[in-house]
Amino acid sequence: MATGAREIRGLVRQLLRHRGLLDNIYGNAGLTTVQCHAMIELEHCEMAADTLARTLNIDTANASRTLAILQNNGNVSYEVSPDNNQPLYKLTEQGKQRLGSHHLQINEEIDHYLAQLDNDEIEQLSLSLFRYNRAMEMTEAQKPYTVRDFEPADHAAMATIIARCLTEQKKDAASTQTDLQLNPVSPQSAYWVIVKQGKLFGGGGIRPIEEDATGAQLHNLYLTKSLRGKGFGRLLAVRALKCARKHGFNYCEVVVATDQTGAIALFQTLGFHSVEHADTDRQQVDFVTMRKMLR
Repeated sequence: MATGAREIRGLVRQLLRHRGLLDNIYGNAGLTTVQCHAMIELEHCEMAADTLARTLNIDTANASRTLAILQNNGNVSYEVSPDNNQPLYKLTEQGKQRLGSHHLQINEEIDHYLAQLDNDEIEQLSLSLFRYNRAMEMTEAQKPYTVRDFEPADHAAMATIIARCLTEQKKDAASTQTDLQLNPVSPQSAYWVIVKQGKLFGGGGIRPIEEDATGAQLHNLYLTKSLRGKGFGRLLAVRALKCARKHGFNYCEVVVATDQTGAIALFQTLGFHSVEHADTDRQQVDFVTMRKMLR
């Protein structure tokens, strides 16, 4: 199955059509799609119009208009916040019952779909939808930044970032065998940096493993504190994996400190697994070597 942007868009369109999301009314509760989404969010907690707008990724005018209609229909009420005199909206008892009826209908329909899938397929579907949704969130957070190829003039700034990160981890370049060779030394090597307004915030790269030309190593992936939590670690790792696969490598390895549990978890989600090496230079104390097969 083709998996480019065009194919994914086509699948999403079919999904929306199957679910009836192109109709003015969604489900049997007599609500529009945006009204359903608004009520689902208000089911969890009270919200101001601007908060609801951000949550639903719509403009505040649309959110206010939706809330006004729901209020007129008796599904929503509000109380003025004593902190800022802003209306805080919540579901009425009628709204809760109406939304409950909607949930029952939609959940029953989804259960019929899931009956066509085995348990492992359902788990894979859930994981894929989660990651796709997460990718959209991270892409939004990454918009102010640019990822580009490493240039020789970047070396000093990137070396400073690496040194700072190692200090935070209470490690040094010698103990981690960090060689700071960032400039690609072969056609099969690549290194990328993350830039915002001319300033470097991190980087990571791929290169052949010296002891085994069939394997690639993800190396010197370091990010400043301000960049963490925005998905750039995964973005660079995925870019490295795609590059390694393009150049015909059989597998990709990365060496991670055992106390870097977040990094280990990230690589596990990408399909990396711990491996042991007889070569003591490659199997260091307090570090774990992780590998992902590419073929």
